Amino acid sequence: MTEDVEKKVRTKIIELGLEDTELIHFGSLAELPTRFGEFKIIGVLSLRDMKEHTVIYRGSPFNKENIPVRIHSECLTGDVFTSLRCDCREQLEYALNILSKEDDGILIYLRQEGRGIGLFNKLKAYSLQEMGYDTNEANELLGFKADERSYLVAVDILKSLKVKSLKLITNNPTKVAGLCESGVNVTDRIPVAITPNVYNKKYLDTKAKDGHLMESGAMYCQDDEE
Repeated sequence: MTEDVEKKVRTKIIELGLEDTELIHFGSLAELPTRFGEFKIIGVLSLRDMKEHTVIYRGSPFNKENIPVRIHSECLTGDVFTSLRCDCREQLEYALNILSKEDDGILIYLRQEGRGIGLFNKLKAYSLQEMGYDTNEANELLGFKADERSYLVAVDILKSLKVKSLKLITNNPTKVAGLCESGVNVTDRIPVAITPNVYNKKYLDTKAKDGHLMESGAMYCQDDEE
């Protein structure tokens, strides 16, 4: 790519006032019409893990408070192939539907397939689950932690987008805690309501045992004194 073309594709990024940081390189910005509404999409290269991630947003959510945000980890089998073994696609669509009704909102799509163990190992975990193991047990039998995901890249992205505080669309207290511990101000949680099916009931039961709140319930950053 020539320097002139690079400048042209990054013009909209520059106009938004977004700048590359030591850990985040912004690619280009494009319109993203979806069946949930009109969004904009930005390609992001993380220099922390050297992977390409994605930011989808509505309105002008930068440098603002209490922005609705979904941090979604990649799930090829669910997001793309509509697998019923998990609730990933349902959560993704649920979040997009919520964001479509907001003036401002952000979805960060992280490339950390299979709770961070990668696609091949995820499929191995599927095989173990078919032998009767739950998600956590399968990952541990493969030599991994039950959940290998990290949200540091999401923290880097949120800081580079200058999001002052956010309402996180999640059921996962570990995700909230990870953001809070990294200095991101989570002021509220928007729960994700998913109806189990015959294929993912055990998966969702395991999530519930791990502390995921499947219904309403507050999760936010608290002061150290509290």
